[in-house]
Amino acid sequence: MKTHATLLLGAITALTAMNASASSHREAPNVTRLPAIDSTDFYAFRSYETDREDYVTLVANYIPLQDAYGGPNYFAMDPNALYEIHIDNDGDAVEDITFQFRFQQMLGAMGSGVALPIGEGENQKNVAIPLKNFGNVDTDGSANFYETYSIKKVSGDRRTGSAISLTDGSGEATFTKPLDNIGEKSFTDYEAYAGGFVHDLTIPGCDAGGKVFVGQRKDPFVVNLGKTFDLVNYVPLDGDGSAQDDANDDLADKNVTSIALEVPISCVIADSESPVIGAWTSASQQQARILNPEASFTKPEVNGGAWTQVSRLGMPLVNEVVIGLSDKDTFNASEPKDDGQFADYVTHPTLPALLDILFRDALGASDNIAPSNIPRTDLVTAFLTGFPGVNQMSTVTASEMVRLNTAIAATASADQSAFGVVAGDLAGFPNGRRPGDDVVDIALRVVMGALCHPVAIDLNEDGTANDNLGICAESDAPAGDQPFSDLAPINSTYVNDTFPYLLTPLAGSVNPAP
Repeated sequence: MKTHATLLLGAITALTAMNASASSHREAPNVTRLPAIDSTDFYAFRSYETDREDYVTLVANYIPLQDAYGGPNYFAMDPNALYEIHIDNDGDAVEDITFQFRFQQMLGAMGSGVALPIGEGENQKNVAIPLKNFGNVDTDGSANFYETYSIKKVSGDRRTGSAISLTDGSGEATFTKPLDNIGEKSFTDYEAYAGGFVHDLTIPGCDAGGKVFVGQRKDPFVVNLGKTFDLVNYVPLDGDGSAQDDANDDLADKNVTSIALEVPISCVIADSESPVIGAWTSASQQQARILNPEASFTKPEVNGGAWTQVSRLGMPLVNEVVIGLSDKDTFNASEPKDDGQFADYVTHPTLPALLDILFRDALGASDNIAPSNIPRTDLVTAFLTGFPGVNQMSTVTASEMVRLNTAIAATASADQSAFGVVAGDLAGFPNGRRPGDDVVDIALRVVMGALCHPVAIDLNEDGTANDNLGICAESDAPAGDQPFSDLAPINSTYVNDTFPYLLTPLAGSVNPAP
């Protein structure tokens, strides 16, 4: 399906991600106070696991910047929150399908908590232990804390649509979540243990079932985070790739909590003639919260009122460095159908101007290096409408979300390019987003005008992969041909090639060498 439109999309839609330099870790003032409902990244891609080519995988990561040693409580999901993955399959920027996740918590010993007998005789008392486990979890079952969850599929409006409960292969509507990776003394083989929490999923109305996994994973996002937000405190030019170094990844020692869902493509598209879907994740809380002055494990607070969205994420990097500080919480509370209110941030982006200030001298430039084609209608196409014939649906409503053409075949892990479509890998970013796609480097280059210069794609099919997209002129982007990079590498080898794709989380403690 190598059409001009498809190729052009890939190159252009990269603009969508381009407006930033780090993913959605603590991206808005309000959500920093609510880490359990803070979404860090969202992925949507055609499954590339062997024999799963008819499926799409959706991964919503939450609870950012988890230190593996974060005991004794570690990182549970919020039982008073509503976590959702939304799909628009007709282009009106309104969800047509929503997968809703609700979580429950329970202490061990049937809810009372594991207690140990302390003392002897008449002085003996059973006293609750302070830890989430009291021995080896995967071999002895010594857990003192359990999380379960339920899933509903809502057709139509997320709040008023028709909802059905999803079940596992045995008809059970309650799914289990593994404990976080406390350490190698608590788990003999955490990878095998967590693998037991990949559940088959029965989806009423679908010809086939799916899979679901919720649990801690190694954070797959790679970024030179500290230096990026210190006014981009590096000179991001790497012509030959020699400056790439894993040591530049500030998230290398962090975990996240993933909601991973694999569903048949046929169950999320409108029909075979409309293969493009838009997707995003959100988390909501009820409007009213009353703290319990006599808080207990089962009732630390009372919540009531309508659900209110607090966190939202589609394309990477948007709320961090595209949306102005005053509007970040507004963006998190908004829905794609209302994204027209943020149009100025796309047509008149501030990041290129900031990079001009920071790097003009470093590049030896005597004049402005930021793209001059204002308003950035190229960004509007990629960011808000999609591209005709590629990722634009029959109804076009300006909105921000991940757009995935499910008709484009998946690329096997070994053949994937971290630069996705612009490198000729049509199954990669920005046609959806895979965990191994280097969205930061793509973003840095595109925001500075890479698409005004020839790209490594044969658009005119003359046998030469070096064509100009015709969106803007080279003179509009004097630095658009520079190899900008955050110098933190990522590719498909950094993740797995089977569901849920993300790596086993880092252990909080490692056994000493013998």
